[in-house]
Amino acid sequence: MSRRKTRPRTPAPAPVTAGSPCPCGLDAAYGACCGRFHSGTGGTAPTAELLMRSRYSAFVVRDTAYLLRTWAPGTRPGTLDLDPAMRWTGLEIRETTEGTAFHQRGTVTFLARYVHGGEPGSLYERSRFTRHDGAWVYVDGDFLDD
Repeated sequence: MSRRKTRPRTPAPAPVTAGSPCPCGLDAAYGACCGRFHSGTGGTAPTAELLMRSRYSAFVVRDTAYLLRTWAPGTRPGTLDLDPAMRWTGLEIRETTEGTAFHQRGTVTFLARYVHGGEPGSLYERSRFTRHDGAWVYVDGDFLDD
């Protein structure tokens, strides 16, 4: 009988509920933090950083409709297929420039951690945001070396 080496399975994360800690890392429940933007009950994110955090949380909860809705029309893809093997595990905001109620543009530099196929990894990016019809939207980003 041969033995086959298998990679230990990463347990599936618990589903995110309104009362769960928000995946974005702020000290708030998902429903009162990013979940309110996802559902539309909290309006739109008032800053580029909060939009970045809510988009990260949308990747965690696999809310493609929100991701597409908050993407600038000029750079938005027609569809978005999220990899079911990707599990996002943490967000660290490294730097923000502009992106407040007083600005039309802003950038957010962040490090997002994930596990894919049992292997840990990270995404380090400087994302650009702009206002479209009064709301912050994601334009594009540059990958950085961590």
